[in-house]
Amino acid sequence: MKVKDIKPKQRKIDVELTIKDFGDERSFSKFGTSGRVITALGFDDTGKICVTLWNEDVDRVKIGDKIKITNGYSSEFQGILQITSGKLGKLEVFRP
Repeated sequence: MKVKDIKPKQRKIDVELTIKDFGDERSFSKFGTSGRVITALGFDDTGKICVTLWNEDVDRVKIGDKIKITNGYSSEFQGILQITSGKLGKLEVFRP
């Protein structure tokens, strides 16, 4: 799938992106468990999309990496389209 084809609330998304930038890392606590989250900016040849990285994935992905999300899902937050691998998806990292 390409970025231009991703719509909000889609499931079973498979996409390959290059990471170009990161936002600020944030901490969260939910149901008594704490964690980390960061939003990265991913590109393919059709556009850009925000990529939400959770917990250990925050440390795995660096600027310039190519990533592949398998069985991911999209959402919209404050009018901005986002994608994540979530609990059921898979995130693979490829270094150039």
